[in-house]
Amino acid sequence: MPASRLPPFSCFDGHRLVVSGTPEVAALALKQLRADNAAGPLLVFDNATGRTRDFDTRGSDAELVARVAEAFPAPLQTDVETHAEETGDAPSPPRGRGRPKLGVVAREVTLLPRHWAWLAEQPGGASVVLRRLVEAACRAGADKDRQRRDTERAYHFLQAIAGDLPGFEEAIRLLFAHDRAGLEAALYRWPGDVRDHALRLAFDIPPV
Repeated sequence: MPASRLPPFSCFDGHRLVVSGTPEVAALALKQLRADNAAGPLLVFDNATGRTRDFDTRGSDAELVARVAEAFPAPLQTDVETHAEETGDAPSPPRGRGRPKLGVVAREVTLLPRHWAWLAEQPGGASVVLRRLVEAACRAGADKDRQRRDTERAYHFLQAIAGDLPGFEEAIRLLFAHDRAGLEAALYRWPGDVRDHALRLAFDIPPV
């Protein structure tokens, strides 16, 4: 699944977004808000799921950062490997002489006569057409999975922070209907940070 374009965590003081960033940044912000006796409620959201996460903010900043780093270890990937994971393209090894290996696997495919007749009429041959159809189906499935992920994380966020705001139930209905224009209109009078963050989660909009 493609990575989200949003920062990993967001810290809210009531309906005000304090900071978005790494888990360390969010945890330090939470620690400072608690020290300042902020009005709250103080909530830190995992933007991958929209669910709240709590942090043990006792001790020094260094101790807090160490605990968070242990709980959320950085992935051991090179930039090339990360790009390959996000795009689905494996790093290409140096090419030697001769015909390149395409990585194709020959297996039996059983179709009805009319299917073979249709494939025979398509440019490029049956194998090329079938590969294109499979790729298109994979992309369509990935798009649906991504849409479901974004809708669910926006729902969890709204459920935790906006349940008492006017028009909440209608906003949830529009969210699950994937009606972006309707949702934007429904959230228009809500606190700006809550509205903007909900839309970012629902449609994976990177922060400006």
